[in-house]
Amino acid sequence: MRYRHLSTVTLALGVVLLVDVLRVFLPAVITIFGQAASTPAELLGAFAFGWFLLALAAPALIRRVGARPVTLVAAVLLVVARLAVNGQPGGRLQLWLATAGLLAGLVWLAGVAAGTDRPVPGLALGLAVGAVLHTVLDTYRSAFFGDWPAWLAAVGVAGLFLAGQARPAPPAGAGGVRSWLLAGPALLLAGMVALSPAVARTATSYQFGLLRSDPADEVGVATVPLFGPAPLAVAVGGFLLAALAPPRRGAWRWPGPVALVGGAVLVALGRGELLLPAVLLTAVGLGACLASAGAADGRGDDGADEARTPVPDGAGRAAGSTPAPALAAGDGQDPVRAAGRRGYAAVAGMLVFAVAAVAYYSAYDLGHPNAGVPVAVAVLVAAVALARRPAPGPARSPLPPVWTAATAAAVTLLAAVASDELLSATNRDGPPETVRVAAYNVRMGFGMDGRFDPDALARAVAGADVVALSEVDRGWLLNGGHDTLDLLAERLDMPYVFAPAADPLWGDAVLSRWPLDAARTRPLPAVGAPTGAQALGVTVNFSEGVRLAVVATHLQPPPGEDPVVQARAVADFAVRYAAGRPLVVAGDLNTEPGDPAFAEFTRAGLVDALAAARPLPTSPADAPRQQIDHVFVTPGLAAADAAAPPGTASDHLPVAVTLTLPPA
Repeated sequence: MRYRHLSTVTLALGVVLLVDVLRVFLPAVITIFGQAASTPAELLGAFAFGWFLLALAAPALIRRVGARPVTLVAAVLLVVARLAVNGQPGGRLQLWLATAGLLAGLVWLAGVAAGTDRPVPGLALGLAVGAVLHTVLDTYRSAFFGDWPAWLAAVGVAGLFLAGQARPAPPAGAGGVRSWLLAGPALLLAGMVALSPAVARTATSYQFGLLRSDPADEVGVATVPLFGPAPLAVAVGGFLLAALAPPRRGAWRWPGPVALVGGAVLVALGRGELLLPAVLLTAVGLGACLASAGAADGRGDDGADEARTPVPDGAGRAAGSTPAPALAAGDGQDPVRAAGRRGYAAVAGMLVFAVAAVAYYSAYDLGHPNAGVPVAVAVLVAAVALARRPAPGPARSPLPPVWTAATAAAVTLLAAVASDELLSATNRDGPPETVRVAAYNVRMGFGMDGRFDPDALARAVAGADVVALSEVDRGWLLNGGHDTLDLLAERLDMPYVFAPAADPLWGDAVLSRWPLDAARTRPLPAVGAPTGAQALGVTVNFSEGVRLAVVATHLQPPPGEDPVVQARAVADFAVRYAAGRPLVVAGDLNTEPGDPAFAEFTRAGLVDALAAARPLPTSPADAPRQQIDHVFVTPGLAAADAAAPPGTASDHLPVAVTLTLPPA
């Protein structure tokens, strides 16, 4: 393999490993370092950000010791940490392994940047390959569990990465600062929107779900789609084609940055029906901006056309072990200084990643506005891409743009079709006499030990016919980019209806073994709480005129307050939605029997379906003391066998009850 191909592939594989470690580190900070929402959001952010800040020492270390030894040691540590995470899918050891892997990955990135002046093909390929692997593994097993597919993927990528890393890097010129500065922002936008299979599936479920919501609803719902993540194939192909294509000149430089900012604006609007165009626009625009930055880097940092000379590695020795002059001929740049600038640019870009990620996701704990965060990052990327004209003359990519993009798109499409399951419900032989209803706050799929385990979640509600879920995550980068709802629905073989609460990727859902229709959702008054809340109404169709109205919700009061206002709004909405039909209201209501908010449901004529089993504490799951997860029903529904099965697959226990249906 020629140098330019080898360095591109090695960089791409390193990016895949770094992204995998990030998918473990970020949720581990929330669920292991921060236990059961008891740790202040400011402390969580400081802990996460501190490791990125520490990486600023990497360029100075590289200058003193040499790029090659630092890069090799960091690469080995990154691989060891990545493989170790597969064997340790939970607990504090997982947090520290992921933290060590992250720091090693950042140091490796700075070392590679010191000796690489044309990183765009490798960065773009790495982001695309990571998206494809995440699609193949259905957003789930890439970095969390030690099953053989996860081990096979991890060992294969790690082995190829180390094999490529062992070879000396080709000579580097003086450019590359702009491209490396965009590595972190590109990783953020790709993981949040552009190249996320979970986001693509969720976007498709809003746009092409098999159950449509009422257009008059203020907020739409998402339902089971056909071939959910299939649009990701278009996003991956468009991203690679734009990133690897020859640089655009003149007015043709503008469509990419405009598309990127436009996609980020659609994300900021927070509407599910805009998510699919946001994914496609952001993907193509991000690729085009990377290509423009790479083309501008060809001019060198002083604007002159770049001459490629070896970059010293340590005390006057080049990365390829050939002596290097003090100045690169033709560009007037000290190669040592140029290498240092690239290293700092790479770390600074990852600092942008950390700051933007913390600013965006902490808003759901602290309450500050966050819609402008993806827009600001997109504007930064666009500004860097447009800041300098491309270098004159042709710029060859080490990868053929059309062939690479087409191959990646085809593989992604096959992976999307193969990994997705069509969930459908049909009426059984007539309506049942009883139906088992469960309510479960799943904490984005993470258990008390920080383990992401949808299999354990499915076991916790096994046997239920209708399940109301709270804290459902469908692709937050902060939580690893998993589509928790789809993973759980596939294991239960139950179609779903999802309603957004905090944003289009986080909210509540109802799953059912029987067909669902007439979905409605209403946002609830915020009353000072930073996280959004809604009430989702669906109707379960048992055939022969037997219907059951189900309302799922998760009340979100301000800290230390009872959610009276939200409880009243849910009760009013539920009674109006049921319109005389049997009704179930279920979810994490954050109120206990005897509290004013609890009384709002009984005042509306509903009955506590769990009363016979009281006290029935559900939180925290490892030592439950609070009775805050509930099921309310209309008086015509007789309740029996109420229970809260023990387990630690979430920080709550599920509650379940068997209801006797009235005759048609």
